Amino acid sequence: MRTHDSVSILIFNSSRQCFVVVKQFRPAVYMCEMERHRPQDFQSKDQDSWCPLLDPLPATEGVTYELCAGLVDKPELSLEEIARNEVLEECGYDIPITNLKRITSYRSGVGVTGSRQTLFYAEVTDQMKTGEGGGQPEEGELIEVVEVPLQDSMKFAFDEHFPKPMGVIFSFMWFQSNVALGLLEK
Repeated sequence: MRTHDSVSILIFNSSRQCFVVVKQFRPAVYMCEMERHRPQDFQSKDQDSWCPLLDPLPATEGVTYELCAGLVDKPELSLEEIARNEVLEECGYDIPITNLKRITSYRSGVGVTGSRQTLFYAEVTDQMKTGEGGGQPEEGELIEVVEVPLQDSMKFAFDEHFPKPMGVIFSFMWFQSNVALGLLEK
């Protein structure tokens, strides 16, 4: 399988002292949950014998909490420009590129795609909010913007009731080690 590299952005709203993440439906997560809850529906099924599921789970079983992110699919744009555009499209914050701090890059999906994801940090304020976000519905994006209060962030990171990829946990831990102490000193 081939896929694009991507960017993700840990967004911290200093006006509200919260992280800004996105909540969205992921079909692959949903199908994994369907198979976990209803394994009998997936036994000896192949493409030729597949039929609609008779007793589907609610769509909420496929919802995940994620960092704002996007594909690196516009070669004319830098990673920072792509990250800036994603923050505006998904979360509604218009930030200058200079507000983006590159944290690191790493391989994601190593068992299937091996693509590279570059993680950025952006501090925003309420004054930078110019829209509602939500992604681009014409591209199949149905994104809900969610705020995670700083004081609840580590509990959220490790609470399995909020399905999330490892990037959320890693970035919240990075923030605690690299940014949170500076906030306390202010």
